Amino acid sequence: MTAANRPSPLSDTAPPKQKRLVLLVDDSAAQRRLLARLLKRGGYDVIEAANGAEALQLCERLAPDLVLSDWVMPEMTGLQFCAAFRQLSRPNYGYFVLLTSNADAHAITEGLQAGADDFLTKPVAPQELLARLAAGERILRIEEELRASNTQLRQALSQLSETQAAMERDLREARKLQQGLVRERSGRFGQIEISLLLRPAGHIGGDLVGFFPIGDDRLGLYALDVSGHGVTAALLTAQLSVHLSGSSDQNIALRGALGGADAGGPAALAHFFNTMMLEEMNTDTYFTMIYAELNHMTGHLRMVQAGHPHPALQRADGTVTHLGAGGMPIGVFESPLFDEIDITLGPGDRLLIASDGITEATTPNGRQLGNDGLEAVMRTNAFLNGHSFLESMAWSVSEYCRGERQDDMSAVLVEFRGSGKVIRLDDG
Repeated sequence: MTAANRPSPLSDTAPPKQKRLVLLVDDSAAQRRLLARLLKRGGYDVIEAANGAEALQLCERLAPDLVLSDWVMPEMTGLQFCAAFRQLSRPNYGYFVLLTSNADAHAITEGLQAGADDFLTKPVAPQELLARLAAGERILRIEEELRASNTQLRQALSQLSETQAAMERDLREARKLQQGLVRERSGRFGQIEISLLLRPAGHIGGDLVGFFPIGDDRLGLYALDVSGHGVTAALLTAQLSVHLSGSSDQNIALRGALGGADAGGPAALAHFFNTMMLEEMNTDTYFTMIYAELNHMTGHLRMVQAGHPHPALQRADGTVTHLGAGGMPIGVFESPLFDEIDITLGPGDRLLIASDGITEATTPNGRQLGNDGLEAVMRTNAFLNGHSFLESMAWSVSEYCRGERQDDMSAVLVEFRGSGKVIRLDDG
C-alpha cells in the first residue's frame, strides 16, 4: 500500500480498523520483500522504510499500528528509531517489535528501556512472527477499548457536570417549595389536629410525611425514611408518594382502608410496599415506615411499625411512652415481621412520630439524643402545640448536634385538642 491511498489515522471516536497496518523497517530490500510477503499473506497492510528517518516520516503521516524494525541499521539504529517513535504524538498506541541477532539479557533490557514491546531473533521464523504480531494486536484492541471507554467517560462526565449544575438549581428551588409547603401542612379533623415537619439535611431529602382523609371519620397518617440521601432517596420518596397521594385511584393505602374489615389494616400496606420493592425495583435501597389509621371521632388508632423509630405517646399528664417493638425495614426481607400497634388517644394526649434524624442526632463527641433525649425535649416543649412544638423541637435537635446535622428530620404530630365541629384540611 502506498502513502497516497493509506487512510487517515483513526480519531478517538472512530471504530477499530478491520486490517492492521504494519511498518516494516530494514535497510535490506531483500529482507523487507521477504517479510512483506509473509505479512500480507497474514492479512496485514504493509508499508516499508529503508532507514529510521524515512520510517519516522511515515509514522507521522500514517500512524502504523505495528512496527517491525531491524536493530542494526546505518545512521539511525533500530534502538534509536524506537526511542524517537515513542516521542511521536499519536492518536493510538503503536506496538513495536525489534528484530535482533543479539538476544542476550543486556540487549533486551536496552530495548525495553527504549520502548520496545517485543523482540524477534533473526532469522525470523514465519509462524513465530505472526504469533508475536497477533499478541500485539490483542494489546492494541485492549488499548482501543479503553480509549473508547475513556472518550465515553469524558463525554458522560461533561454531560453529568452540566446536568448536576441544572439539578443543583432545581433542588435548591425544590427545597424552598418543600419547606414552604411543610410549614403550612396541617389539618384539623374534629377533635384531632395534625402537624407535619419535614427538614431535609441537604437540598432535598429521603423523608416523607403526610396524611389523608378516609371517609368521614378516619385519617391515614404516614412517615417514611428512605435509606441514604440525595437524589436516589428523593426519587424513591417521590415514587412512594404517588401511592400515598390524595387521589383514590393512586392511593394504595386509601384503597386498602376502604376495603372493609378484611382489607388487612395498616400492616397490609407495609407488605404491599415490601413486595413492590423486592419484585419491581432493581435497587439496594430500603426504607422504614409508620403508617396509621386514626378514627378522629373516637381517638382510636391502628398503626404498623416497619423499622421506623418508636412513636412517642405523651399523655395529658405528661408521661411519655415509646410504642412498638420495631419491626423490620421495607425492601430487605422476603418475609418480614412488622409490628402492629393499637392505642386510643384521649383529650390532651399527643403522639409524635419522629424519624431517626431526630432520635439519632449526635453531638460532636458522638453522643446520640436517643429516646431519653426526645422525652426531655417533649416535656420541655409540652406547653407548645402544632407547628410551634415541632419547630422548637427541630431547634433543640440542631442545638444538640451543634448545627452539624447529617440526616433529614421529619415528624408527624397528632394532638387530641378537644371537641370541634369544623372539619378542615389545610395542605398548603
